[in-house]
Amino acid sequence: MSAADFADARLSRATGAGLDPHAYLRAAAGAARAEDWSGSLIRTARQYVTRARRAASPVSAGEYEQAAARWFHFATLAACGDHARAAAEADAAMGRALALLEPGARRIEGPGFAGWLRGPADAKAVVVVVPGLDSGKEEFHLLASALLRRGLAVFAMDGPGQGVLAATTTVRADYDRVIGRVADALGLDRVGLVGLSLGGYYAARSAALEPRVAAAAVVSGPFRIDWEALAPVLREIIARRAGGAGAARGFTGQVDLSALAPRIGCPLLVVDGGQDLVPGVVNGEPLARLAAHGEYLLVPHGDHLLGNARPDWLPATADWLAAALTGTGG
Repeated sequence: MSAADFADARLSRATGAGLDPHAYLRAAAGAARAEDWSGSLIRTARQYVTRARRAASPVSAGEYEQAAARWFHFATLAACGDHARAAAEADAAMGRALALLEPGARRIEGPGFAGWLRGPADAKAVVVVVPGLDSGKEEFHLLASALLRRGLAVFAMDGPGQGVLAATTTVRADYDRVIGRVADALGLDRVGLVGLSLGGYYAARSAALEPRVAAAAVVSGPFRIDWEALAPVLREIIARRAGGAGAARGFTGQVDLSALAPRIGCPLLVVDGGQDLVPGVVNGEPLARLAAHGEYLLVPHGDHLLGNARPDWLPATADWLAAALTGTGG
């Protein structure tokens, strides 16, 4: 795959995560091959770090650091590159950004998770943002901002095989146990979840098995995955995150919500893009249909993660979570 094709395939995801599209295209132009992609994004991220150091105000410095965190994170999506270092730099940049912009944010870690708790101390509810296969806590800041504006607190996390933990852990299907430990660490007897991409499976599974989940939203999450039908590039990504092809095959064999969906008793919103068509992946309509209190939002022109259709789902999803968790609607 050429660098241009690689960049184009991720453009919607990049802009959906808040990367400036013009800067993104300039970074793509600076990569002659797909193998150069990670380095090009890291160079861009470091430019933002330099701007932060020279900024005239703490607010500007924090905003530059926040942008750097997203660029460092996107550098981990390439097949080649020093992913561990890029993820560590993304994590560090986010820490510096929050220290400047939200000094009340708390770093919370435990077995198999690490993340930031943001928002008012007296928030009526906390939403855990669950990332996907090759994602991390630095990616979904627009979603986190929408939830914060509605008075909710947000815990943006990395779990096994994700973000800053990808270098030392591998993906696991029983993510509900991780969510249970997160709830313990946060001292919560009820929590909301929003899971994106593979994180949607994690969120739905947790809603079925972790009784403290009070409401869950699933965005572009798989209902079931068939390893044999997956494209080679997706198999490679899963294998990299799972620790090998055999482990990846075993992992995807567990990604099936057929038996778990009817056990979800809390309110559940499933959001899909009509253009999100991946061979080997069943989208979320059966999940919404089988869950006791499932609702389904299909955006016909939306792609995977609906980065090309943000106004068509993000405000409504944030309102839905606020209403489900607090009864106010934000």
